[in-house]
Parts: sequence; C-alpha cells; structure tokens
Amino acid sequence: MDTHVGDPQETGNAAEGQVPLAIEARALVKRFDGFKAVDGVDLSVPQGSVYGILGPNGAGKTTTLRMLLGIIDPDSGYRRILGADRPHDLAHAIGYLPEERGLYPSMKATEAIAFLGALRGLPLKEGRRRAHDLLERHGLGYAAERQIRQLSKGMAQQVQILGTLVHQPRLVVFDEPFSGLDALNQGKLEVMMRDLAQQGTTVIFSTHVIAHAERLCDEVAIIAGGKVPFAGPVDVARDSIPAQVRLETRAGDGPWRAALPADAQREGQFWRFPLPDTGIEPLLRALIAGEAGILSLSIERAGLHDAFVAIAGAAAARALEQAKPEEAAR
Repeated sequence: MDTHVGDPQETGNAAEGQVPLAIEARALVKRFDGFKAVDGVDLSVPQGSVYGILGPNGAGKTTTLRMLLGIIDPDSGYRRILGADRPHDLAHAIGYLPEERGLYPSMKATEAIAFLGALRGLPLKEGRRRAHDLLERHGLGYAAERQIRQLSKGMAQQVQILGTLVHQPRLVVFDEPFSGLDALNQGKLEVMMRDLAQQGTTVIFSTHVIAHAERLCDEVAIIAGGKVPFAGPVDVARDSIPAQVRLETRAGDGPWRAALPADAQREGQFWRFPLPDTGIEPLLRALIAGEAGILSLSIERAGLHDAFVAIAGAAAARALEQAKPEEAAR
C-alpha cells in the first residue's frame, strides 16, 4: 500500500539548475501498536550525493529507511525512489545493508557475495566473477574460499558490504554501516562511500556517530523522536548557530572588557563568545585601544555536534553520545 500526499513533481525531472532527486519522501508516518515511530518525515536526497540520517538509537532511522525501500509501508505519506513510486520495481538498482547483519555461515565469501547479487537480479556466474574482483580489490582475496564462519566479525561485515555493491546499484542504503568495524576498516568504508558518490551512485546511510556524518555527508537529516527538525546541507546546519570567537589577552582586566559581549565566558586563559553581528573589526579596535594585549584570537565555525544540540536539543544529543560509546569514540 503506497499512500500519497499532494501531487509531487516527478523525481529526476528537476527544475533547470537543480540536481535531480534520488529519493523524495513527504510526510511519512509509521505507527507500531499505537506508538508513532516516525511522525511526518520529509526527505529530499540529491542524486550522486552522500546523505546521512543522523540521530540516536530509537529515533526512527531504521524505520524511515525501511519505508523508503518498501520493506514496510508507511501508514500515510509519500515516497519516490529513483523516479518510481513502488520501490520493489527498482530492486535491481538498489543496494541495502541492514543494521542486522546476516550471512549463511557455511557459504564461502565468494558465494555469499554472488548470492546477494543474485537476489538483486545479477546472474550467479557474473556475480562470482565480480565477487573475486571485489575481494581482491579490497584486500580480501585470501578469504575468497573461506566460509563465513571462518571469518572474523569485521571481515564478514566487509563481505556483506561487497555483496551490497556487487550488482552495481544506482542507490546504496546503509543502516549503521560502521557498527562492528575497527578504525582501519571504518576509514576504508568512508573512502568507498566517497568513491561511489564520485561515480554517480547515491549513498544514504544512518548513523548515531556525528563524526562520520560531518566527514562524509553533503547533506544530513537530523532525526529525533520520529521527527526531522532539520534536513539540508551540512554547512547550513553548522551555520544555524553563530561562529565562536576564542580570545586570549595579556591583560587580565581593563576598559577593553566592556567591549566583550555580555555572554562572553572565561575558559581558563581564554574568553569565548559568539561572533558579534557587527563582525570582528569593531571588537579588535576596542581591544587594541584598551591595551588588552591580544595574544591570540580565532573565529571557530560551529561543528555539526553543536548544530545537533541546537537543532534537536540537549536530551537528543546526550542520547546520541551515550549510544555504543566504543563506536562513537572514533
């Protein structure tokens, strides 16, 4: 059952000068036993971008992805994937790595990759050929004939990632793809995702680790409590709060103190405050005239973490930071 809201424009037929959309969703709602897990989610994912869905565990990320892919249907709302209203019609063009990993333990790595490709319409013979190439290219050629049960958890996850890509999809959806990978393989996966986007493949992934989203994403959707309070370019999210000034002076006090904003806070040897609306030049003149003795002054743009706190709230940020701290540490 696909329910529609309004009459959205055809995905892919973007207005002149606009990047066509790989995914368009409007007002998606999903309830489970009366609980509204997703509450009016809107998404617009440009083709060829790396797009992150950022939020704590339980925020509605996985449910949103499953609705987009047609694994479950929304109770209301509209979705369009690669120009199609029915996601299943384009299963051959989509790669999906679920949060719950799963491969047949007795399958060899090559066969597991070829099998996942076959599920998306790729002939087994071609899948085996591509599987060997992928394993060699990603430094796993030695494991081609090993059974999944003989691989480490991280290696098995890499095999499943390659199986997600073996049929060369136009859209790749990763649900918490960095979970279970060590730092080295997380870095390799980041490179792989960037390479996919450079080749024109659209990559969308969910994560509760802000650092991954900040490094990788062109755009993000911040999700909390089943709602999306922000969706758009990472730079726009970061610019939603003022840049911060970090100032160190030789003088501890003096008439120059009156030039500092009222909300300036002392942090050890430094003063920290939002960049004034009038810019930095009037402040500099006042500091020099007041003989503050400027030792250092920097203007620091807000990070995505600060933007998340401002947009989603401190409680959502705490939940994000508390989720699987061993993964968030990187």
